[in-house]
Amino acid sequence: MKINLVIALMFLPVWVFAQKINPKEIKRAQILAKSITIIRDNWGVPHIYGKTDAAAVFGLMYAQCEDNFKGIERNYLYQLGKQAEVDGETNLYTDVQLQLIADSTDAIKDYKASAPWFRKLMDAFADGINYYLYKHPEVKPKVFKHFEPWYALMFTDGSVAATETGGLKVSETKDFYSVGPEKLGVVTGQPAKNIYDMVNERETGSNGFAIAPSKSASGHALLYINPHVPFYFRSEVELVSNEGLNAYGAVTWGQFFIYQGFNQHCGWMHTSAYADVADLYAEKVSKKDGKWYYEYDGKLRPVIARKLSFNIKKDDQVEQRSITGYYTHHGPVLGARDGKWFSLKANNRSYNALVESWLITKANNLAEYKKAMNMVSNATNSTVYADDKGNTVFWYGNYIPKRNPKYDWSLPVDGSTSATEWQGVHKLSEIITNTNPATGWIQNCNSTPYTASGISSPDKSKYPVYMAPDGENYRAITAIKILKDAKNITLDDLIAKGYDHYLAAFDDLLPSLFRAYDAAPDSVKQSLAEPIKILRQWDRNTAIHSVASSLAIEWGTLMMKALPPPQTDQESTFITQRFQTLVKTVSPAQQLAWLNDVLKNLQSRFGTWKVEWGDMNRYQRPADGITFDDSKPSIPVGLTGSGFGQLPSFQSRTMNTNRRYGYSGNSFIAAVEFGTRLKAKSIVNGGSSFDPASKNFTDQEQGIIDGKFKDVLFYKKDVLKHARHTYHPGDYFK
Repeated sequence: MKINLVIALMFLPVWVFAQKINPKEIKRAQILAKSITIIRDNWGVPHIYGKTDAAAVFGLMYAQCEDNFKGIERNYLYQLGKQAEVDGETNLYTDVQLQLIADSTDAIKDYKASAPWFRKLMDAFADGINYYLYKHPEVKPKVFKHFEPWYALMFTDGSVAATETGGLKVSETKDFYSVGPEKLGVVTGQPAKNIYDMVNERETGSNGFAIAPSKSASGHALLYINPHVPFYFRSEVELVSNEGLNAYGAVTWGQFFIYQGFNQHCGWMHTSAYADVADLYAEKVSKKDGKWYYEYDGKLRPVIARKLSFNIKKDDQVEQRSITGYYTHHGPVLGARDGKWFSLKANNRSYNALVESWLITKANNLAEYKKAMNMVSNATNSTVYADDKGNTVFWYGNYIPKRNPKYDWSLPVDGSTSATEWQGVHKLSEIITNTNPATGWIQNCNSTPYTASGISSPDKSKYPVYMAPDGENYRAITAIKILKDAKNITLDDLIAKGYDHYLAAFDDLLPSLFRAYDAAPDSVKQSLAEPIKILRQWDRNTAIHSVASSLAIEWGTLMMKALPPPQTDQESTFITQRFQTLVKTVSPAQQLAWLNDVLKNLQSRFGTWKVEWGDMNRYQRPADGITFDDSKPSIPVGLTGSGFGQLPSFQSRTMNTNRRYGYSGNSFIAAVEFGTRLKAKSIVNGGSSFDPASKNFTDQEQGIIDGKFKDVLFYKKDVLKHARHTYHPGDYFK
């Protein structure tokens, strides 16, 4: 925070920023609330029935606030670049990056220019949250005392990794914006290592399967929805209106569309795509008469400057601070490397993206779904689709810019020439698509789309390189193995396949370790003989009572840390290739040394190295969500993270504890059969409630660990049979 930070050293009490709902809003909300019924079933899932779509949105936001207002506010603190107002300096430069990327002024313009029918939905979104705050004065927001309808246009992608930065990370933004103007553009950063750090912060993936009628026992299409995200990242809901809305699935906190879900006719699973959708432009900048310019086609253009404002928490007060953000016609300048400024061109915030997500939520057949997808505005997701007509479809990505294929778009490109400009956006018909493959199955586990359906997969030669990397991972290898010859698949079979415990990565990792052991001197063999024997006998499936699982995962984690950094996000998807290279580059002595380190570490933590996986790998849901404790009750878990190729994911680590505790992975999962009458099963992590006193706080914990799903209550007749609370927004609910 030096010369380029214009600091207003004005300290104001935090409460000065409080806003209140006005009488007009209250009256409008009260009228709308009467047209909405929320039914909480025995699992705590809210089924929201409204006369209009806007009423259903209002009810959804109200119900989300009941469950997790803190999660809603936290998401908007991030999206609006206001985390420093709560966290202080810790997240300041994340805020800087977000405010550079998404301008709230543009969102306000989009809201004012929006179609009347869609503006009603955004108004209902804000009214539902504000009415909740009005009815619950005991809830004390950290920052947002009043939500505006245009906030929804700052959060238009429900993905866990929704903000594209082109591979440039927060530390580089900090390096750029925390020095004086005279130092801007100096040699800073190490591109490969910086990108590697950013890639590793992301979740490791999700799984989507679609089964054609020819492969199912019932003769109906099946869909498996298995996102891997931080625990409790989304809620499970049903939305119904008299305007044709009737959808069930997972909603990201603070959004009003169903991100991954289904209705009685069709369903959709989004997985994170690695299509190249955001580009960094290396700008040639110079300073003239005290102003910055950048070169473009042989001429100088002025760099645009905009003041960004921040409130930074300091104890019980806030410090107001402004930072000058810089822009070229490509987009915001996020950082600099080797004397060049890097501007970002992306589609992170988009009115059409939000509209597309809503139209997907309302789609009832393939034609309607494709009409929504034809808006090509979703920048981060691939889609696995199935419906009651027997269709199964896979789209890799959605929003993909057209570019000159002569350039390597996975790396920063020259910003000084018009030759690197985007050439529009690809139509839906032009992106990688696989419709009703003859093999009868589709899998996507964040890997190459060119093996999505075995021999019926898309032809790589027909698409430009930037549309998809051809990297494979071990989850995809397992998925292909269990689907390619499967027949007469039932809904329960599909769930069981989705819970396959095999760790395919160790097919590449362990033989190298065994060779190292066989070639080692007798002194080394003697100390490692028993653990090596256990690993040789292991079937490479995780299990609660498996000592081999503990040894392999702890050792494999040390091996993974030795992976050389990928140069790009796309390169990071070549998991199998990188692992196969790893075992050739890590010396045999080092591999054995790490196994010895594991034995010592386990001995120190547990008094023996013969620790069963379930004794050290646990599920616990703390009341505050963050404080894990070995002395408090927890449940053994026979799963691990998906990095080693396990289809279900249970990411765990020590939390200032001896045991490992899960924090990310399986969240909302569903399996759906699209017959004459919809049949579906689902499970969520822990439970629907965020209240530790509620029975719905942990009533699904064992189910998600074991893969034992609950029946989805989709039809109102079934919902009423299991209704526990029925009320209108504003009524008392506990």
